[in-house]
Amino acid sequence: MSATPRQARSVARLAAVQALYQMETAAAGVEAVIREFIDHRFDSDIDSEIEGARLAGADEAFFADLVRGVVAHQAEVDRAVVKRLAKGWRLERLDATVRAILRAGAFELTHHGEIPLEVVIDEYVDLAKSFFEGPEPGFVNGALDALAQDVRAG
Repeated sequence: MSATPRQARSVARLAAVQALYQMETAAAGVEAVIREFIDHRFDSDIDSEIEGARLAGADEAFFADLVRGVVAHQAEVDRAVVKRLAKGWRLERLDATVRAILRAGAFELTHHGEIPLEVVIDEYVDLAKSFFEGPEPGFVNGALDALAQDVRAG
């Protein structure tokens, strides 16, 4: 059973967060991580598995665009996120998974104007809910919503 385009993008977002996390914690390069995911974690013919969960097929091009985009625009993305953190908070103070979610979400909000901002926010809040049971999903929602306001204003 093949994934719908929306499902394939949702899986790509999850994989992008995983890849960004892996790059940060293992100091792996962007192209090596993208290649690993495409070669070993995605399969266009059957469902994939990440973190023990069976997943529909991923939109591999969208995944690669997200990961490359976050890396290429990381200084800009980080500034946009930090602007929306509480006064005195640094990005490094956040959990690495939250950082990866916020970076991917911020990149998508600022560089993928064809996707409605509300859809992007909902997708990353859902991702946060899949990783965290505490206040993190609400934090992600607040930060990305504020960033979306910046996008709308600018």
